[in-house]
Amino acid sequence: MKMYFRLLSYVRSSWGYLMLSVLGYVIYAAMEPALAALLKHIVDVVSLGTISDSRMLIPLAILGVFIARGIGTFLGNYFMAKVANNVVFDLRTSMFNKLVLLPSDYYHSIPTGRLLAKLTYDTEQVIGSITQAVRVLLREGLTVVGLLGYMIYMNWRLSLLFLLVVPLIGLIVAYASKRFRKLSTRIQNAMGGVTDVASEAIKGHEVVKIFGGKDYEVERFRKAANENRRSQLKMEMTRSLNVPIVQFILAVMMSILIWFALSPSISSHMTPGDFIAFLTAAGMLGKPIRQLTEVNSILQKGIAASYSIFDFIDLKEEVDDGKVESQQLKGCIEWKNMSFKYKGADKHALNNINLSLPAGKTLALVGRSGSGKSTMANLLPRFYDIEQGQLCIDEVSVKDYKLADLRANIALVNQQVVLFNGTIRDNIAYGVLKDTSEETVIDAAKAANAWDFIQELDHGLDTMVGENGVLLSGGQRQRIAIARAILKNAPILILDEATSALDTESERAIQSALDGLMANRTTIAIAHRLSTIENADIIAVVDHGEIIEQGSHSELLAKNGAYAQLHNQQFSDVTA
Repeated sequence: MKMYFRLLSYVRSSWGYLMLSVLGYVIYAAMEPALAALLKHIVDVVSLGTISDSRMLIPLAILGVFIARGIGTFLGNYFMAKVANNVVFDLRTSMFNKLVLLPSDYYHSIPTGRLLAKLTYDTEQVIGSITQAVRVLLREGLTVVGLLGYMIYMNWRLSLLFLLVVPLIGLIVAYASKRFRKLSTRIQNAMGGVTDVASEAIKGHEVVKIFGGKDYEVERFRKAANENRRSQLKMEMTRSLNVPIVQFILAVMMSILIWFALSPSISSHMTPGDFIAFLTAAGMLGKPIRQLTEVNSILQKGIAASYSIFDFIDLKEEVDDGKVESQQLKGCIEWKNMSFKYKGADKHALNNINLSLPAGKTLALVGRSGSGKSTMANLLPRFYDIEQGQLCIDEVSVKDYKLADLRANIALVNQQVVLFNGTIRDNIAYGVLKDTSEETVIDAAKAANAWDFIQELDHGLDTMVGENGVLLSGGQRQRIAIARAILKNAPILILDEATSALDTESERAIQSALDGLMANRTTIAIAHRLSTIENADIIAVVDHGEIIEQGSHSELLAKNGAYAQLHNQQFSDVTA
């Protein structure tokens, strides 16, 4: 209940709609005992032979009851739907707002499909627990209260007999609730598994086709979908048993009630109309009580989904306790006895890094894959926080800067280029750059050697790039990413294999553009092709998380160490 009340706290913003909905359900519920009372009047009129006096009144009363019930149904259902959709909108926006503030560790700890299931499937379950569940709880609950109130008014002794069944129904519902909630959690996990497999198969469809992974992926999906199906069937079995058991208990109670009602000592003071109206009201209780027990499964689905949603919303955000504001950094970077280990890893990714990069200079990081080059760069914008040693910019620890100010001074070009499903213009002038003039965007595209191919496209800058730039070639995607970095014009630049997807001719043009971009900027360039970083001010060779050599290109060649070996190897590969 604590979790469900937290969910209902999101209703506050739609309080007016909720009141209109409750009013509608009150009107609807009031019409049920009104029908029983009308039936009493009809029976009494017929038995007394005064039917002519009510010939016009009774049809109008029946019509009025159903008109009022229709109005109540519309008010209740429509405004409850508005409330539920507002709640789901608020939940989804709260979850997405949290998503963009989470640390990078979280994105690596959970599959993308599982995350999407939280944003889509789990929130859909919440809709049911608010619309259908609250609608039934209010409408049918008020109907039960109204009918019981009318029965107590008609004959309180018989009504008390009927109330004896309530604790028994409560026990059945309580047991079913626990099972529903457990199965709902299992269904959500299984649904996450389904989206995980589907997401991976969609992203890796080329690998699946080339390496004959169709049967393997089909079997993975079948197992995930089968787990979902089994849990759904178990829930359906529990629901299917729950309803007839409750109905049987009600039928037994009705039989006992009628047996007592037929006793002359109990019903002697009741008119035929009273007797019929009382039994009608008791009979009408079956439908709302059945629906109240049926809705339990939907309610428990919503509660189970709420656990998943609120666990996500309660996750800790990126730590941003920096106090130092900086509009424009100079870009002097220093690593001081810095070590770093990824969350959950057994060994350090970086060990005792000591390095100084003056403002406006270029640092090239070289070494084999997995040596720690990208980790060194990723610590600069605080995608991860270091726990040992220091990483300083302009003699201030990166932890002391406000995150927004720190990242505003850094531009990044990833090896795995990230483009969003929008236009080329949207991807170059992205985020805080969105209001940049078209002329400036074109200048950035020209500087990145991207304008020639953009002009050839039918819609130019307004061409849609598709999900992650799937409609463009690898080289085109990388040039757009470089144009985005050029447009940002930040004092610190991180280039992670920025020319890896380019052909030789484009690489020369891009390298020329990058040389211009890197002038008077502090640049960290990660490269496998040593020919692209020969002019770097400092070259650091990283191996197993340690810097084993550093110096200029000529200095390192003269040492005839690890860098010289890498250089000679690449040179011999090229000449071969």
